[in-house]
Amino acid sequence: MLFIYNKKEAKFLSLNWKFYTLIFCVLGITIISFYDLGRKSRIIHYTPLEAKIILNKLNDSLDFSPERFKRELKRINIKYPHIVYAQALLETGYFKSNIFLENHNLFGMRQARVRVNTAKGTYNGHAYYNSWRESILDYAFYQCRYLSQINNDGEYFQYLKERYAEDPLYVNKLKSIIEKENLKTKF
Repeated sequence: MLFIYNKKEAKFLSLNWKFYTLIFCVLGITIISFYDLGRKSRIIHYTPLEAKIILNKLNDSLDFSPERFKRELKRINIKYPHIVYAQALLETGYFKSNIFLENHNLFGMRQARVRVNTAKGTYNGHAYYNSWRESILDYAFYQCRYLSQINNDGEYFQYLKERYAEDPLYVNKLKSIIEKENLKTKF
């Protein structure tokens, strides 16, 4: 039983706690509902792909660094990592292109159709990945499938010139980046 002190009558009066509990609940629900209505007007709706890209971009923007990328190339034993790193620099405009920032695609790869791959789909005409590390794994699968018979830098460059790049100056650009960034000594 709840009581309230009435000063005019100088006595305690009993309260109908069921009535006041009901009033309190209705008032609370009303306040919460209006608060939620106000919040809903600020909600931005994204497609599932847009949401995934935004979340991945937030996660990976904290996670990616050129040094981590180099370590990952070494860790998974990518063949010719100095050339592969130069490819990433060229393909991403030194890690600034939209294909890298939105798709986590370090190599400008299209989604593979006839080999094992880690791509989650295609966005902006290129494969997209959950993380930049998945892009490296996809390139490793590419190397295993198509480059397993390559035995030296010259053969690797020849393959890239004939079968990988659309730009006829691609290999020359890679060699220039390798020299400029001194990449052979970093791997």
